[in-house]
Amino acid sequence: MRKKEFILLLLMFCYCKQVFCQEKIDYGNNPAAGKYYNIRGIKMYCEIYGSGKPLLMIHGNGGSIKAFEKNIPYFSKKYKVIAVDSRSQGKSEDENDSLSFEMMADDFAVLLDTLHVDSAYVIGWSDGGINALLLAMRHPEKVIKLASTGANIWTDSTAFVHGFWQSEKQQYDTSYNKVWTTKQQKNDWKLFMLDWNQPNLSLTDLKQIKCPSLIICGDHDLISVEHTALIYENIAKAYLWVVPNSPHATVKAHADEFNKKVDEFFSTPFHVW
Repeated sequence: MRKKEFILLLLMFCYCKQVFCQEKIDYGNNPAAGKYYNIRGIKMYCEIYGSGKPLLMIHGNGGSIKAFEKNIPYFSKKYKVIAVDSRSQGKSEDENDSLSFEMMADDFAVLLDTLHVDSAYVIGWSDGGINALLLAMRHPEKVIKLASTGANIWTDSTAFVHGFWQSEKQQYDTSYNKVWTTKQQKNDWKLFMLDWNQPNLSLTDLKQIKCPSLIICGDHDLISVEHTALIYENIAKAYLWVVPNSPHATVKAHADEFNKKVDEFFSTPFHVW
C-alpha cells in the first residue's frame, strides 16, 4: 500500500472513530462528565463538556440534559457547556412541594458561583427559556447573552396557539381531585402545576433584561408567534427569530440551523448582528 493511501485510510478511520464516539455519549447519563452539586438544599446534577466561554443550557418541563443531545456536540467545540438538570427533573431530585421559576433561576445563579463562573451565555428551551429570562432579570451579572426559545411569560390562552390552553385545562379538570400516591406521580403533578400557575410576568418586568437576547419560537410552536413577539418587543437589546416549519422543539427539529444561528448571535457584537 502506498504511503498516501495509508494516510488517507488512517484519517478516515480516525474520523469514523470520532463520530462513533460522539454518537455513543449518553447525554444526561454520562458519569465521565456528570457530577452532583449541593445547590440551595438539593443535589443538582450537571454535566460539563468542552472548554472556552461558559454556556449554560436549560431544558424544558419534565426534561433533562438529554434534550440538548443534538446541540452539546456542536457547542462543546467552542464553549464550556454546562448542561444541567433543573430541580425536580432529570437526576436533580427535590421532594419539596413548592416549585417556581424564580427558585430555579436562583439555583442556576448559585450553580454558576459554585463552578466559579462569573457569567455565562445561556440557552433555554420552553421552561428553560422562561428560566433564562428570569435569570437575566434576577441575576443580570450572570448572563452575557441569552437565547430563549418557546418561552411564555403568562399562562392564559393568549400565550398559546388555539386549543392548547383548553386541552391543558381539560387535563387539569380531570386530574385535580385525584390522590397521587407514588413519588413519581406527585412529582409529575408538581411539574404540571408549575406550568399551569406560572410564570406570572408582565411586559414591564421584561424591561429589566439588559443583556442582548435572541427570542425564538417555531412558526408551528405551541407558544403563539404573537406572544413571542411581545417578549421580543419589550426587551431593549433583542432580536426575534421565528423558525420556519418548526414545532415547539426548535433545538431538535432544526438543530443544525439552531446551533449555527445561536452561535453566530453569541459570537457577534450586538450592534453588528
